[in-house]
Amino acid sequence: LRRGADMTWTAAAVPLRYVGRTIVGKESGEMLGGPIRIAKVSGEGARQSFAAGSGGSGGIFGATANMLLSLLMLAGFLSVGIGLLNLLPIPILDGGHLVYYAYEAAAGKPLGEGAQEWGFRIGLALVLGLMLFATWNDLRYMNVFQSIGNVLS
Repeated sequence: LRRGADMTWTAAAVPLRYVGRTIVGKESGEMLGGPIRIAKVSGEGARQSFAAGSGGSGGIFGATANMLLSLLMLAGFLSVGIGLLNLLPIPILDGGHLVYYAYEAAAGKPLGEGAQEWGFRIGLALVLGLMLFATWNDLRYMNVFQSIGNVLS
């Protein structure tokens, strides 16, 4: 239980530290990835953990257990990271709804419909921009643009 709590804390602290350092310009945004990089990292991790596990005394069963444990840990880290992302105070995400609820609790009335609508529009633009940026990084990470350039030249 303690090890699980420590790993969850690490899974939460590392991305938050990275995002903070990226915002202030101390880190590059290149490490931010999306579904393409997640799939690539999952495949590489499964392959490596299977190869590492097959060298032990457990044979194929040990290798499979090692691979499944590795993928389960990756799923846990991703779940914590996505949960934290969802809590950002961007109006379209749950964190943004919490900001609206806090405003309502403090002001005694909900934020006006027009303000909420503009907040959701801006939030949607931010989330879509983040998705495009992550996908762009994924394509660069996999050298897609370089491959296209090689084909065209």
